Amino acid sequence: MEGMIKVSYTIMCKKDVNIELTLTQLLKNEKVAKAIKSEFASGLRNLSLLAKQSSDIYIKTDKEIYTLEVDKNDFADLVELSEEDARKHKRFKKECEGIELVDITIA
Repeated sequence: MEGMIKVSYTIMCKKDVNIELTLTQLLKNEKVAKAIKSEFASGLRNLSLLAKQSSDIYIKTDKEIYTLEVDKNDFADLVELSEEDARKHKRFKKECEGIELVDITIA
């Protein structure tokens, strides 16, 4: 096989956040409810916060996506090659050790 593969990856850290909750769960939180009421209904009493649909809310750490091009023959070694690229460019910081493959496309 001839050609190149474009690999996109991010750096994984210990303090990364990935939380999924519903809008109903968010509105049940007293601090959130109080902040919403004081911002949008200041001075009013006996208010309830309701959600019509159970929408999901995601709280995630923003990640920078890095790219790398490798030969198609190196497909089996994409993780290792991505880690080497991250080390070469000094992308690993304190408490950041691994990589996560985001996308693989034919270049």
